[in-house]
Amino acid sequence: MAHSRWIVVFAALAVLSPTPSSAAPAAGGVDWRQFHGHPGHRGFNPLEQQVGAGNVSSLGLTWIGNGATVGDDLVFKSSPTVVNGFVYFGTDRGQLLAFRDSCASSECDPVWRVDLGEAIYNTPALVGGILYVGTASPLGKLYAFDVKACRRGSCTPLWTGNVGVGESSPTVANGVVYVGSQFGGLYAFSAAGCLRATCDPLWVGQTGGDVNNSPAVSGGSVYVGGSDKKLYAFDATGCGHATCAPTWVGPVSAPIYSSSPAVSRGVVYVASFDASPNSFLYAFDAAGCGDAVCDPIWKGTGGHYLDSSPAVAYGSLYIGSGDGTLLVYPAKGCGHANCAPSWIGQAAGPVATMESAPMVANGVVYVGENNNRVYAFPAHGCGRSVCDQMWEFITQDPLVNSSPVMVNGTLFLTGTNFGSVPELYVFELPAR
Repeated sequence: MAHSRWIVVFAALAVLSPTPSSAAPAAGGVDWRQFHGHPGHRGFNPLEQQVGAGNVSSLGLTWIGNGATVGDDLVFKSSPTVVNGFVYFGTDRGQLLAFRDSCASSECDPVWRVDLGEAIYNTPALVGGILYVGTASPLGKLYAFDVKACRRGSCTPLWTGNVGVGESSPTVANGVVYVGSQFGGLYAFSAAGCLRATCDPLWVGQTGGDVNNSPAVSGGSVYVGGSDKKLYAFDATGCGHATCAPTWVGPVSAPIYSSSPAVSRGVVYVASFDASPNSFLYAFDAAGCGDAVCDPIWKGTGGHYLDSSPAVAYGSLYIGSGDGTLLVYPAKGCGHANCAPSWIGQAAGPVATMESAPMVANGVVYVGENNNRVYAFPAHGCGRSVCDQMWEFITQDPLVNSSPVMVNGTLFLTGTNFGSVPELYVFELPAR
C-alpha cells in the first residue's frame, strides 16, 4: 500500500466453463475457489440461474458476518472465497476468517479464525481441501492450511513459504501455487508442500518490479503484471532452474499494480495505472509474438487510473476505472489499434474510484465503488452509450474494493463497518 498511487486513489474519493479448480459444482452448489473464480481470472460464473437481470433489483441484505476482535480491523482487497458451504477472507490485522455461507439470524460470528499477525490484502485460494493465503511485509509468508483441521480447532499451517505477499492472491493450477511478491518476482510452490514446515519455491520468475496482482494461468503459461510497466509471461512449468526468465514481456505505458491479468480465448488482458489519457486496457496475444518483446493486439482507451482487474464474459470485457465508471469493451477489439468502450456503466450519486474487480453471473455485472456502494449493471448493456445501475447497496465501508461473488443465488461481499470491524455482507432474494 506504500505506492504513490494511493494518493491518487484517495483523492479520487472526492470527486466460464468451470473446472475442478474453479467454479466447479460441489454437493451444495457452485464453488468460487480463488480470486476471480478460475486460474485464468475471467471473473465469470456461467452456472448462476437464480439471480439475473430480471430480479437482481430485489436483492436484499439478509445477514452480516461479524469479524470483530480486540482493536480496530478492516478488510482491504481480500475478496470472498466460497467453497463447500463456507466463506473465507482475510483482514488488515492478519485475521483469516471462516464463516458458514448461511445464517439463521441477522448477524453471525466466524466458525473459526486464525491470527497470522500480519496484514492479509489478498484473496485466499482453496483447492483440494487446502487453503492458501499470503501475508504482507518483508517477513511475509505464504500459508497452507487444512480447512477440516481448522474447523476441528487445530489450525497449525501445513507449511509456509517465505515470500512477502501484498495484494497478489494465490492462484492454484495443476498442483502448483503461484503468487507474486510485493518486493518483486513470481513465486511457484508445490501445492502439496515439501514434507517440511518451511518450503522453498519450485522456481522464481524474474520481474523488474513488484508484483501486486494475482497470477493468471492458462494454456501452459502464467502471466503477471509488474510495477516496471511490463506484462510478464512465464512457462507455467518453470525452466529447470531456481530462477526463470520470462518467455516474453509486453511493455505498457504505466505501472501495473492491482490489475490482475485475465485470459480468455487466447488473449490476455491487463490494465496500467496512470492519469488519462495514459492509462489503458491492454490486449496481448497469450501465445506471445515469437519475440522476447511483444506489442499489444489493441488498447482500450477512455480509462483513468485503471487499477481494477478485468472480467470477461458474453464476448465483452468489463473493468472499473478511477473516474467511477464501469468500462465495457468488445473482447475481440474493434479492428483498430485503439478501441473506445462500447458502453459504460455509471451510477447516480457520488463518484469515486472503482478499483473493485467486476464479477459476472447470469447477465449481471457486480462491482464495488469507493463511495460505500456495490452495484449491479446489465452485462449485455442497455442499448445506449451509458447504462444505469439495476441495483445498489450502500455499505458502511468507504472503500468497497473487494470483488463481489455471486454463487448459488447469493451475493457475498467483504467490507468494513466504519473502518473498525471486518464484515461479510450477504444478499439474497426475498423468501417466497
